[in-house]
Amino acid sequence: MESLPFPPLPPPASHPSFPTLSMNLISANLRTKVHFSYSIFRRFSVSSLELTSTHELVRSRSCRKRNLLNGVGVRAKVSDDELKERWLASLSCPFSEIARKPTDGGEEPANNSGSEWVIGIDPDVSGALALLKNDESDCSAQVFDTPHVQVLVGKRTRKRLDAKSIVLLLQSIHAPLGTSAYIEQSIPFPRDGKQGWWSSGFGYGLWIGVLVASGFSVVPVPSITWKNRFELSGSLLSKDDSREAASTLFPSLSSLLKRKKDHGRAEALLIAAYGKGLRLNSDMYHSKLDGL
Repeated sequence: MESLPFPPLPPPASHPSFPTLSMNLISANLRTKVHFSYSIFRRFSVSSLELTSTHELVRSRSCRKRNLLNGVGVRAKVSDDELKERWLASLSCPFSEIARKPTDGGEEPANNSGSEWVIGIDPDVSGALALLKNDESDCSAQVFDTPHVQVLVGKRTRKRLDAKSIVLLLQSIHAPLGTSAYIEQSIPFPRDGKQGWWSSGFGYGLWIGVLVASGFSVVPVPSITWKNRFELSGSLLSKDDSREAASTLFPSLSSLLKRKKDHGRAEALLIAAYGKGLRLNSDMYHSKLDGL
């Protein structure tokens, strides 16, 4: 079989312009496309990096473990005592710094450090406000029923706290700025019902707001705390025992504590006594109960 003759290919140098021109065009287009693609890729890479730093890294096991450990460390550092201090600081007198500033005439404000005043509050609508004043030569106690108004709730008339009258009452006692006001902490019970829950929360919140706005430092006290101080906790004890304990501590006010509905006055006095650090004379109190 004979081979077919093919014409010899022209040497590459015989057409120098065509390949060079084509390669130059391809190279220019490639550089343009590569440059354009790089700018898009760079923008995408930056966006992806930002996304990774804020979202995807959190999902990784090491970062999740580190965040969890950091969170536990922060929670461990915030102790119960510190949380309580923050809570009490939020309820403290907001005008104490203003009170220390001199008046327009250059005079220093009146100094009330020589007297110790304590307020005790039973925040229920049938409660009361008690005031203990301990001056250099005398100690006195006063108790005031909580002002209230009759309002229509649905088809029934109910008692609600009178906010305006409470403000006027606090102004009338002329207590020094920053006086501590001990208030029974509202803890509703399931048997109280919806109205009882609402009423107790409303009264508790209203008292705190009015007291802080009026320049008092509020100290919430759970009922079990102050009752334990005066040996009044237990299923066999009643509100009558609170009246007897208050009459023992404040004999000058015993005439105001004779009726069953005066238990609000008695509890306000006992809450103030708790804030003052007073204690019952156990022998006198128990002998009085035995004589009933």
